[in-house]
Amino acid sequence: MIAKADCDCDCSTAPAEPLAKRAMRVALAGNPNSGKTTLFNAMTGLRAHTANYPGTTIECRLGRCRNGAAGIELLDLPGIYDFNASSEEEQVALDALQGRAAEFGTPDGVVVVADATNLNRSLFLISQIVEMKLPVAVALNMVDLAEAQGMRVDAARLAAELGCPVVPVVARTGRGLAELRETLRRMKAPAPRNVCGGCDGCRFKTRYAWSDTIAQRCVEQAPRPAGGWTERIDHLLTHPVLGVAAFFGIMLGLFFLIFSLASVPMDLIDGLFTELGGWVERTLPEGDLRDLLVQGVIGGVGGVLVFLPQICILFFCISLLEDTGYLARAAFVMDRLMRGVGLPGKAFVPMLSAHACAIPAIMAARVIENKRDRLVTILVLPLFSCSARIPVYGMLAALLFADSAWRASLAFTGAYVLGIVAAVGVAFLLKRTLLKGETRPLVLELPSYKMPSLRTAALVTLDRARVFVRRAGTIILFVSVALWALATYPKSEPPPRAVALQQQAEQHRARGATKDADETQAQADRLTSRSALANSAAGRLGRFIEPVLRPLGFDWQIGIGIISSFAAREVIVSTLAVVYGVGEDVVEENPESLYDSLRRAQRADGSSVFTTATCVSLLIFYVLAMQCLPTQAITRRETNSWKWPVLQLAYMTLLAYGAAWIAFQVLRACGVS
Repeated sequence: MIAKADCDCDCSTAPAEPLAKRAMRVALAGNPNSGKTTLFNAMTGLRAHTANYPGTTIECRLGRCRNGAAGIELLDLPGIYDFNASSEEEQVALDALQGRAAEFGTPDGVVVVADATNLNRSLFLISQIVEMKLPVAVALNMVDLAEAQGMRVDAARLAAELGCPVVPVVARTGRGLAELRETLRRMKAPAPRNVCGGCDGCRFKTRYAWSDTIAQRCVEQAPRPAGGWTERIDHLLTHPVLGVAAFFGIMLGLFFLIFSLASVPMDLIDGLFTELGGWVERTLPEGDLRDLLVQGVIGGVGGVLVFLPQICILFFCISLLEDTGYLARAAFVMDRLMRGVGLPGKAFVPMLSAHACAIPAIMAARVIENKRDRLVTILVLPLFSCSARIPVYGMLAALLFADSAWRASLAFTGAYVLGIVAAVGVAFLLKRTLLKGETRPLVLELPSYKMPSLRTAALVTLDRARVFVRRAGTIILFVSVALWALATYPKSEPPPRAVALQQQAEQHRARGATKDADETQAQADRLTSRSALANSAAGRLGRFIEPVLRPLGFDWQIGIGIISSFAAREVIVSTLAVVYGVGEDVVEENPESLYDSLRRAQRADGSSVFTTATCVSLLIFYVLAMQCLPTQAITRRETNSWKWPVLQLAYMTLLAYGAAWIAFQVLRACGVS
């Protein structure tokens, strides 16, 4: 072993602990883009669970091997180049390798995944891991791509040089996996050795020289013609102009898929839960238990799962793009533009997906390695107009411009533009104040192109979906039930007018006038619902906050809509339908009835509620306000702290309030009614 005082890295770990009766745990390490995750998925299938490393949001996956390697667990670590950790992800991998992760313990062995097309890059890390007192094996991945490029790696000679087994594999197709499983079963610790020959005073110099020497001995490279297809594609995809155009085209396709392709399964999921709620409503007797199950539990779960198709499509496509090697090139191209506002190029992918839903967008921000850049991106993502805002924009645009479709469309477009401008502006300010620091220029080695693995993409998608449903679903369900309780209790008696209508409906029914009875009963029910909501905790809270909302042109009834929309923004449409006397079923059949009711709505002094100034103010408020507790829950999970979601809620609320106040006061001062 190299002595600690003379070594350029922290490689003097303690000897491996004796194997207990538990499964042998083998850490899976390797450089980024070496195919490590693909190999993990191929070795474990779906027998894996994801866990955050203690104290961080960095995930490590643990899975049990199958097909001939029973009793062996693989621990998939974040990518790492060497033991000089320069990021949170690399520090997590290093801690796990060196047994400093209490949750995972000291590994019983290590499999280093090496890219056969770029052996030099992997050898530096291999040399450090081989010097640890742990069993080590090297999985020489992507040998098919190396062969296609005229390269041949002598695995036997490389094994002799390293003093550990070297197994050629193609993780994407399964080639060599049987041999790798057999190697794992026979894995044993190598004798302590100094593979790189020691260190001199220049940092890493000797180890790099050793890596070059080993690569020259073990790799045969056939002459390659200049200007191959890889270079020609890279010239296009990394071009300052053509590369940006290609990126926008690909992202537009992804954006289109998230919106269009997901609509069918989203409608099916929504219909399924609607039918389930209807069945419960027909089966159980009327009462609080039925309302809790239908509106709170079933409605809450449906509200979670309806976003699942968008999340699955997003992560499936991102996995494919990453697997091909394109995502690294896209980040390189967009880095030039995004650094102008203090964000890395990789922030553009979650920003695009945020127009579908902020929840998967925040989860997709994991592609950003730098912690400050990732935090800034997460904090501004909810400003982009998600699909849940569309019903609100549609309602307010119709109220503003009932007789002009193009003006309504302009208002709709303006809402989207306002969200984008606000997000870019806030990111610019955060990078120069609270999260001050220059965005580091993107330095990366472009991975080789390869065919994506549909199986890997499917496994990644299933894993992300499972995490979303398990963690986010429980929180969203809790929020939905809590809001249902606020809107239901305390109970109140129906108003006299509703009682009179109820009696009138019974008289119609006694005379056989079924149609008149149903219409009268519906009016009584709507009045009862309005009264119950007004006297509930949510209604009282609406009246309590009305003085704060009045400068924006809002009354207590709009305040109830704002409170209810914290579960989901689009809930304000159905809430306003109730508080202004239009049932949800009527809105679905005839949206104009909602607009007519809102246009006729009056304040206590007889003035109209939804004036032009109020509608513009409410539109701006909904563009900029957070109003989505599920997003807050995801921000908490991804940042591992309540500080950032609280900051997110606070700054967006102040921004929304200030902008809406300015809009309302200016329009009113100009005499716009």
